[in-house]
Amino acid sequence: MKSPKSSRLPVLVVATAYNAVATRLGEVAKPLYAHNAADMQTGELGDIEVTLISDDQVITCYEMKAKEVTKSDIDLAILKVGSSGKRINNYIFITTATIDKDVIEYAASLYRETGGIEFAVLDCISFLRHFLHLFHRIRLRFLDAYQELVLTEADSAVSQPLKELFLALRRAAEADSEG
Repeated sequence: MKSPKSSRLPVLVVATAYNAVATRLGEVAKPLYAHNAADMQTGELGDIEVTLISDDQVITCYEMKAKEVTKSDIDLAILKVGSSGKRINNYIFITTATIDKDVIEYAASLYRETGGIEFAVLDCISFLRHFLHLFHRIRLRFLDAYQELVLTEADSAVSQPLKELFLALRRAAEADSEG
């Protein structure tokens, strides 16, 4: 996650997680925009928008950060949601950096102030670990879908050496499980 040209990996992790369990959850991640498309250009609230399978109303939004999430980041998200006219249930930041306890508490304190929108700040690896724990029976489906997204992502978003490293790690893990 700290390698050059790896900032797109957390986005792909969360999108893959939702799409792997879409029928079980009744929720799906909307198609992703290019990694260099700004939210202002796309009209999206964040990097990933999740809808119910049965309609296109966004219920959860994920914002990925390859840096520490700050209170200012959360305040900006509140402004984006407020000006969008969309009514969402959750706005979740996923970060690859450490998370300040005050930021977690600030995010949690906003539920009443925002009229029932849950704000949360999570780290990417813990999110993935928790997801795979809950849905351990679909791990291979997740890995297959993640591999497809990683390999088809532009090299400017996920470098070729990272793609090759992913494949090598996957082959090694599968060889260990067979032996």
